[in-house]
Amino acid sequence: MQNIFFTSDQHFGHNNILKFTDDNNQRIRPLWDNIDDMNNDLVERYNSVVKPGDKVYFLGDVCMTKNHIHNIGRLNGDKILIKGNHDRLKLNEYSLYFRDIRACHIMNNIIFTHIPIHEDGRMRYCANVHGHTHQNNLPNKWYINVSVEQTNFTPVSFDEITSRIIKYYNLSSLDQINGLLRQSYANYKKII
Repeated sequence: MQNIFFTSDQHFGHNNILKFTDDNNQRIRPLWDNIDDMNNDLVERYNSVVKPGDKVYFLGDVCMTKNHIHNIGRLNGDKILIKGNHDRLKLNEYSLYFRDIRACHIMNNIIFTHIPIHEDGRMRYCANVHGHTHQNNLPNKWYINVSVEQTNFTPVSFDEITSRIIKYYNLSSLDQINGLLRQSYANYKKII
């Protein structure tokens, strides 16, 4: 059976990310002192979770330069890219490593993006799985940050994401959640 995973913000080849700090002046990537070690360890951690037959959605900012995009080819799985603000290479350069390239993806009424969407989206989707904010989480648990700094630098399974959503709504299934959202959205449309 094919597993589905999500990850974001690898920043392969981005030397300066090793210097980025949080609000307490702590490095957000303290595990590595140089970019080659970071790239290699990110690949190793990823491949320890993702098998060749799995599907992986990358929610943006995979690499910073053309010189480091080859690292994507070292990663297992059927890969789909949701473009991020740092994914500025030409599409044909990404298409060597990704089966598809998108702006966003919607699955089971969950919207997957690089940058978190506006909170008004809560009327239409049961959650927003995103990257971009690295070590920072938004205060509302409706947002699920899968930046590698949040996930021990490994991809997160769809099962884990759905478990977090179900816990947030305190219901027993995504079907229950989506039924409530459809009803709520229909009532909202009657008002406007």
